[in-house]
Amino acid sequence: MSEAGLAPLRLVPFRFLLAGRTINALGNSIAPIALAFAVLDLTGSPRDLGLVVGARMLVNVVFLLFGGALADRVPKHLLMVGASVAAAITQAAVAALVLSGAATVGLLIALSAANGMAGALAMPASSAIVPQLVPDGIRQQANALNRLFLNGAVIIGAPVGGVIVATAGPGWGIAIDAAAFAVSAVVFALLRVPSAATAPDAGAAATARSGIFTDLRAGWTEFRSRTWLWVVVAGFSVINAALSGGISVLGPVVADDTVGRRAWGLVLAAQTVGMVLGAVLAMRIRVSRLLFVGVLCTAFEVLPVLTLGAVPHLGLLLGAAFLAGAGIEQFSVAWETTMQEHIPADRLARVYSYDMVGSFVAIPVGQVAAGPIAEVAGVESTLVGAAALIALSVAGMLSSRSVRNLRHRLPTSSQGAERTMEESAA
Repeated sequence: MSEAGLAPLRLVPFRFLLAGRTINALGNSIAPIALAFAVLDLTGSPRDLGLVVGARMLVNVVFLLFGGALADRVPKHLLMVGASVAAAITQAAVAALVLSGAATVGLLIALSAANGMAGALAMPASSAIVPQLVPDGIRQQANALNRLFLNGAVIIGAPVGGVIVATAGPGWGIAIDAAAFAVSAVVFALLRVPSAATAPDAGAAATARSGIFTDLRAGWTEFRSRTWLWVVVAGFSVINAALSGGISVLGPVVADDTVGRRAWGLVLAAQTVGMVLGAVLAMRIRVSRLLFVGVLCTAFEVLPVLTLGAVPHLGLLLGAAFLAGAGIEQFSVAWETTMQEHIPADRLARVYSYDMVGSFVAIPVGQVAAGPIAEVAGVESTLVGAAALIALSVAGMLSSRSVRNLRHRLPTSSQGAERTMEESAA
């Protein structure tokens, strides 16, 4: 990893942001495993597990827009502190109920919903705060570092979560997630936004005087006024539905009949390794049409879905998953950098929230639809059809001149980027 790629780490506020988000990701990679087995230990019902998990996602999607509007009104790092405290409290309550044997499905649903609300308040703020902490000359590297550390946390957290659940029980896994939220709240509280980035402007003053629904309308206007923005979000709604149904639902079905469950775990691990290496590569890419390259790399997502449907051989699946992971990280970094560069700072969190809603709402749709479609058309045909949908979505995004031609402001030199960084730190 080059020195230029690590340049954002010299900024103390960014280090606090990165640390807080990584701690959250580590805890959140343990929590789903622990919660799943807690519910199964309680009732043994997949339906109950679906209700508990679904309640969190439903509330999270519903409140994302309000989280974005709120993040454009108040200091983002303080909102992140409050959301982390709320999440720590809800997860501590879940852990206490599970460990004491007092848990019920109704209580777990209610607490999961509250946790989803806390997450919705924090997510737009944690992404939109990056331009306040990192100058544009090294922002691409900062976004790549964010992705690298978050993926690394998942790689570590998921197997650790399995060990904790197997040895100490699911309640302790959830307790660790609560502790992680509490620690991240402290870290975010120590984050100091540079004074120049927090100076009030006309846009922020207007937001403070307006109502919440007026803010949401302004965010929607900002969102739909940029063709590249809504075209990509629309494309990824289809892609996320196809991926969630193909990989999350039908992938294990095919694995059971072909390569086996242990091999399927290796395939998912290969994708994560690809994401880590992809984030490292994204630090070094210097292109003027960054969004175009990112969307083009999304085409690699076709490979694992098509391979599952056509030739589910372990070696091919490992290679396809690795390439898909590396490709999606090029898009993720390009997308974050592009939004932060082209969206006004005082509306960025609201635009992020519309992006997140458009992306997340398609995931349960794909998961629910995959099974019934496969029963009618067959698993293989459904997977090939999902791969075709992904390919068509990528082609649709690339057909937009706005996506193809949007320009990324390249730094004039690494020295200039470092000088900008030092001025921001000062």
